[in-house]
Amino acid sequence: MSDKITNILMVGVGGQGTLLASEVLSETLMQAGFDVKKSEIHGMSQRGGSVVSHVRFGKEVHSPIIPEGDADIILGFELLETYRYLPLLKKGGRVVANDLRINPSVVSTGGEKYPEGIANKLRQLVPDCIILDGLKLATEAGNPKAANTVLIGALSKQLNVDEKYWLAAIGKMVPKKALDVNLRAFQLGRSV
Repeated sequence: MSDKITNILMVGVGGQGTLLASEVLSETLMQAGFDVKKSEIHGMSQRGGSVVSHVRFGKEVHSPIIPEGDADIILGFELLETYRYLPLLKKGGRVVANDLRINPSVVSTGGEKYPEGIANKLRQLVPDCIILDGLKLATEAGNPKAANTVLIGALSKQLNVDEKYWLAAIGKMVPKKALDVNLRAFQLGRSV
């Protein structure tokens, strides 16, 4: 195992399952033998506010917070949140993002407009960018709420971690009644 620390920033909006996804990611990495540190920031997450989770892993990790400009991957559950956190992405970093717009309260109340063309801006700014329709794939898997697991599936293809650890972590972290749908959602995400 190399001494390199890998930094993954997960960003979304409250209610999207960002925190469960960070738990699955952390569990996967621990089962694979990595030292893992995680930190979460909940900004009015129950009311559609910003949710951010820092996940760092490697042979030995001392701090859970990703320094600005050091994220290897941003996993974005919503387009505007993904765009907003680009300053934390390192040069040559990757973005995996859900092609989903959730209007912030200032947009919902008519105070501002949702910026247009964010997906195209992300593609222009980050050459290694995957934007997928997580909601469509989750619906195909059997439940639109499994979009977070679709994104975890897409992320899994970006990391050199055996699939068995991902499946074990999903099996441990997801309630039994939702397990089959989430396993299908994970595989659909891996196929992107």
